[in-house]
Amino acid sequence: MAAQINPSILSADFARLADEAKAVEGADWLHVDVMDNHFVPNLTLGVPVVESLARATETPLDCHLMIEAPDRWAPQYVEAGAGSVTFHVEAAAAPVRLAREIRAKGARASMALRPATPIEPFEDLLPELDMVLIMTVEPGFGGQAFLDIMLPKIRRTRELISKHGLDLWLQVDGGVAASTIERCAEAGADVFVAGSAVYGADDPAAAVRALRAQADAVTATAGWACGH
Repeated sequence: MAAQINPSILSADFARLADEAKAVEGADWLHVDVMDNHFVPNLTLGVPVVESLARATETPLDCHLMIEAPDRWAPQYVEAGAGSVTFHVEAAAAPVRLAREIRAKGARASMALRPATPIEPFEDLLPELDMVLIMTVEPGFGGQAFLDIMLPKIRRTRELISKHGLDLWLQVDGGVAASTIERCAEAGADVFVAGSAVYGADDPAAAVRALRAQADAVTATAGWACGH
């Protein structure tokens, strides 16, 4: 699978969200960070803004819920127009049931893990998912430096996906930029969330294309991608 670039609107101008969404219409998805000031120490946006974004852009929405009680709230984001909904396994009461509900409503179901959360205890959940998100910073704020210590975890996650023969996307989020994306791709990631690396560029659409080209070049020769 070709690399996918998901610009994060957390780094966009919130006063011009419709314009900022249009500025990256060549992206694969638009990443929407939902924070509740409980699960993470920041407050961003919610269902009404997602509904507005869904009307303002043809780019599908990838909603990352950094919130408490995702079992209650995640289905509403599908109804609001999200094409992919990610919940944190640390916050979910019944992750399998939640993933099935998200899928039943017509969206892709994704599970996110904070840096300190290992992937191995959740190996049996992987067949219930469409994507796994490995956080490469501590969730809550944009603009943080990439954590290199997450690379082995990305590799282990890719190994588990391959072990079970799953068609499962592996997303990374946090500090993804021209200087880090190749390491993530080599480790096994194929979906990349980029915030300031895209919205901090003079030409956000060109930044998306450049990041995708970097990741694709590495994936073409990466051992994990052979025969993928």
